[in-house]
Parts: sequence; structure tokens; C-alpha cells
Amino acid sequence: MKASLNIRGIVFLCAGIAIFSVQDLILKLLSGSYPLHQAMVLRSLSAIPFMLAIVWGFDGSLRTLISPRWPAMLGRGVLNFLAYTAYYLALAALPMPTTVALYFTAPLFITILSVVMLGEHVSFRRWLAVAAGFGGVVIMVRPGGALFDWAALLPVFCGAAYALSMILARTMGTRDSAAAMAFWGNIAFLLCATGLSLWFGAGGHAEAAHPSLAFLTRGWVMPTQTDFWLMCACGFIAAVGLTLLTQAYRIGQSSVVAPFEFSFAFWGILWGWLFWGDLPDALGWIGIGVIIAAGVYVLRSEGVGDADAAEA
Repeated sequence: MKASLNIRGIVFLCAGIAIFSVQDLILKLLSGSYPLHQAMVLRSLSAIPFMLAIVWGFDGSLRTLISPRWPAMLGRGVLNFLAYTAYYLALAALPMPTTVALYFTAPLFITILSVVMLGEHVSFRRWLAVAAGFGGVVIMVRPGGALFDWAALLPVFCGAAYALSMILARTMGTRDSAAAMAFWGNIAFLLCATGLSLWFGAGGHAEAAHPSLAFLTRGWVMPTQTDFWLMCACGFIAAVGLTLLTQAYRIGQSSVVAPFEFSFAFWGILWGWLFWGDLPDALGWIGIGVIIAAGVYVLRSEGVGDADAAEA
């Protein structure tokens, strides 16, 4: 039964990542003309009917939304909002393959948080792999170098916040459904994005020179019809993608499912190459390889450890 759930979790994860990569593509395309909070408000509003339909389809009733644990689900949604906001601000300034690769620190943070929050044992070799993974981040970020951009720290923050969110999904999922958690997560996105819009939306703040800050601080702009529907399409993408990702970690073992997060690399590199001609340089490829290899080793070794413990 556990193997079957893990396979389903892997399928849900890979499908969710493929769907979410389209939202990343859309938001990067829009990042030069619109503020992130505007896109997030329209995305979150348009996601609500799809979210309700998914809750009905997954749970057979909307009553699961009326849970005494809704504040916790809302809090997890705020954490996800911080994670994805950092990621999308990075997308505005960095090549898509670089942003995706730096986000892949998430599995490394999962290992660290599993020790801190769950009291799990991590072997010395796994700690070496974690250290190697962060070494790959240093190679890509190149602090102090001419190519350093502080926006490179944003996807690393995203990886940490996302890791915490997925651990919470695993612990909260014993009592609440993935669809309910995704619904309350979307409400958190709407509330947070509305707050940013009230602060920045009127355009009273001077537009920043840095692409990431400009994506955050510029005022609302009347979108073209095409751009409006692209923002609304992100609502459907978010509804389906959030539910699939949450369900993946809810039913599958984190150590088995999480290595397939790296399928995101394919989509990030593909979209970056097709739309902007972006490909990592030699050091960038080395950094990507080190991060992915370290993450896969950490998570595969954790899976072996779990299996050994089960057999004992």
C-alpha cells in the first residue's frame, strides 16, 4: 500500500511541477510591464471557483473547508506566499534556469528541517551532501564577484520556505485534505497580494531600477486583453498545481517523492532557452550539477534509511 501511495505521490508531484512551470513562464513574461501583486490578485480571485470545484471533487463536500484548523492552513498559505513571491521576484531579474537551480536548495532544507522539527537522524555522509549542495549554491551565486546579483538569494529563501511548507503539509495532512489546504492557501495569497496592492498599487512609489524591486513596487497597470487572460489563467494553473503538490507530499513519503522536484530543471531550462535564449554558463552548469547531485543523494539515502528501519 505504501509503495502504491508513493507512486501516486510521484505522479502528482511531476504533474504539479509541469503545470506550475507554465505559471512561472507567464509571470516572467509579464514581469517587465506589471506588478507582481496585480498578477497575484487576479490569479487568486480567478482561482477561487476552480478551488471550490476541486474541493468538491476531492472531498465530495465543501464542508471540509469549515475546519477548526483553518487558521493553521491560512498560516501555511502565508508561508507559501512568501516563498513564491521571493521566487517570482527572482525570475524578474535572473535567467529562468538559474532561478530554478537555486530553488533546488529546497530538498537540502528539507533534510535540515527534518532534524530540527521532526527529530530525525541524519548521517554524517548526508550532512556532507548537504554541505556540497550549498557549495553548489555558492558557485552559482558567486558572492563578491562581478556577476553577483542579490536577487540570487531570493530563490534560496524560497527553497527554505517551501521546504517548511511541505513538512507542514505532511504533518497537517493527517487531518485535512490537500484540496482544503490549497483553498486556504489561495485565500492567504489573495489577502497578502491585496495588502501589497493597497500599499503599492496606486503607483505612489517611484519605480525601482532593479527588476525584482520594480516587479514588486510599481503601481497597477491597465492590462491588455491578452495579458488579463494570462493572469486569470494563472488562477486555474494555481488551483490545480497547488492541489497536486500538496497531495503529493500528503500521501507520499517526503524522502521518496522529493527527488522528483528536480524534474523542474527540465522545464526551467526549456522555457528559458525557447523564450529568452538563456542557458547557464560553465560555472552555472557545474553549480546546477552539484546542487542536484547533492539533493538526490540526500533524499535517496533517506529513503534507504527509512526502508532499512522498516525492515528492522
